[in-house]
Amino acid sequence: MTTPDNAGLLEGQIDQWRSYLRRRQAIHSVDVTELEDHLREQVAGLVEAGLATDEAFLVAVKRMGALDDLSREFAREHSERLWKQLVVLPEDSGERQAAVRTDAIVAFSLAVAAALLVKLPALFGIDPEKDPGFYVHNVPLFILPLLTGYFAWKRRLDAGVLRWLALAFVAAGVFANAYPWVQHPAPPKGDRPFGSTEALSVLHAPMALWFAVGIAYAGARWRQVAGRMDFIRFSGELFIYYVLIALGGGVFTGFTLMMFAAIGINAEPFAQLWLIPCGAAGAVLVASWLVEAKQSVIENMAPVLTRLFTPLFAAMLVTFLGAMAWTGRGVGIQREVLIGFDLLLAMVLALLLYSISARDPKKAPTAFDGVQVALVVSALLADAVALWAIAARISEFGPSPNRVAALGENVILLVNLAWSAVLYVHFLRGRRSFSDLERWQTNYLPVYAVWAAIVVVVFPPLFGYL
Repeated sequence: MTTPDNAGLLEGQIDQWRSYLRRRQAIHSVDVTELEDHLREQVAGLVEAGLATDEAFLVAVKRMGALDDLSREFAREHSERLWKQLVVLPEDSGERQAAVRTDAIVAFSLAVAAALLVKLPALFGIDPEKDPGFYVHNVPLFILPLLTGYFAWKRRLDAGVLRWLALAFVAAGVFANAYPWVQHPAPPKGDRPFGSTEALSVLHAPMALWFAVGIAYAGARWRQVAGRMDFIRFSGELFIYYVLIALGGGVFTGFTLMMFAAIGINAEPFAQLWLIPCGAAGAVLVASWLVEAKQSVIENMAPVLTRLFTPLFAAMLVTFLGAMAWTGRGVGIQREVLIGFDLLLAMVLALLLYSISARDPKKAPTAFDGVQVALVVSALLADAVALWAIAARISEFGPSPNRVAALGENVILLVNLAWSAVLYVHFLRGRRSFSDLERWQTNYLPVYAVWAAIVVVVFPPLFGYL
């Protein structure tokens, strides 16, 4: 029997379903009304048969065969566990368990492959101590193609997309290994062993290739805002899981060394040469599989972390800007300070992106949205301060690879944060929807990938590979 509470829940579910259909250009409003009548009849019959109201709604939508494709898309755009169980996953429990088992086998097999590929150069006499440049350039190329292949297998990407993704990784390998990098033959103690353009290439190549991973992850939904937002959410969840695995791996390594030391065996060379590098490489695939398999757990954890650190970063930035205005002191233009500023702004952007991905766009503005606006505006002002410091450094010392790269990245962040602030303020004032902010952030993702590719491909010859 349908109680008043259940009736309210049902109306909310039907309203969500109706809104989704009306956004589809192939469905007209008259058709939606007719389909809604049919849906209500199905729900009523299932409730009379003994199902709970929410279960009856989900089963009724599943049974509407003409809307099966739309139902699957609707399920992928919403995170309710019960919906995904009824619509996306196979109904047969044995078939579902077999699919989960196959997914785990593929993921762990690729993790083992990544671990072995990291040690493959040693078989050809390439020593990480004598040739560190080879490893820092190519280790991401041993791991990210396997991760891309994992998602290509899961999403069943067509051959055309696979060819473009393969071309991206091949090009990255060519630019990483064919350029005549200039290195210090005997760098002073504490100095960097790589030239500036090589260091920039090492940092930016994985950023550009992560865009290829995102295309494989989202699959056919990459052109949709929801698909790109899912990839943003996945990236944040992957980071959390990887950190947890790394912490556990550190504890495991410590106990391994202690246990073997107790019987007079020094296991430190094994840990340094095999356990740590192989574990770090394989953990990327394992963490990605965990994100896919255990989303219900991490979806509760990640928004909590976002809500915890967003006010802290906002308070820290506001306090810093206030102290700078009160004392009249400018930001130091040392390289380390500017790098720290860039990392801080990247962290703020990550908090913004993940809070957007975890928020229901249909909800009205809350107090936390006000905190988000404070964070974005303060980060925008801090970015302007950093830009002024970078411009002063270029004016005093002239352009260099690091300064030009930092200038470009801060300009890109400035544009992103400025328009994000405008959209967020309009949302708080009821003039625009939250979806506009989602669309802006997801559409802006390729800008970061393009800039990273420019730094990798153009900067080395432009600055003489120094």
